[in-house]
Amino acid sequence: MKLSFLLWLSSLLPQTAADPLCLATTVYLEARDQSTLGQRAVAEVALRRQEDGRWGESTCAVVTAPHQFAPSIVSPDYRVDSLDAWTKAMEIAFAAEDDWYAPQGPRRELVPGASHFAVSSANPSWKSFPTVATIGSHTFYAVDRLR
Repeated sequence: MKLSFLLWLSSLLPQTAADPLCLATTVYLEARDQSTLGQRAVAEVALRRQEDGRWGESTCAVVTAPHQFAPSIVSPDYRVDSLDAWTKAMEIAFAAEDDWYAPQGPRRELVPGASHFAVSSANPSWKSFPTVATIGSHTFYAVDRLR
């Protein structure tokens, strides 16, 4: 299925169904080749940004904001072609949401305060900000300390 179809579908669904779809799409595009821990950390950054509100009021708005996450950067013609990776991304998105929306006390954060991440080969302007963690090929940064 094409990325454009997934984003179109998310625009038709109620927000409670659209947000996990957008989050799974982001996990798939950004981290499908990473460990479960790395994929959960990517999801956590998107959920933290949504909670903060500066990037959008819904997870879909956050991950489709221009030049922030892969859904707004990758060609709409991109094909999601690995059913196994897609299924895992969906499982991770739902689990990450369940964990994130739990009361703050029991919330298990993998990359506390991280608002950005980059693959090791990237050189973003904010790469000099504090590193929260490196998981697989992604490094997580506290560019905008959230919470």
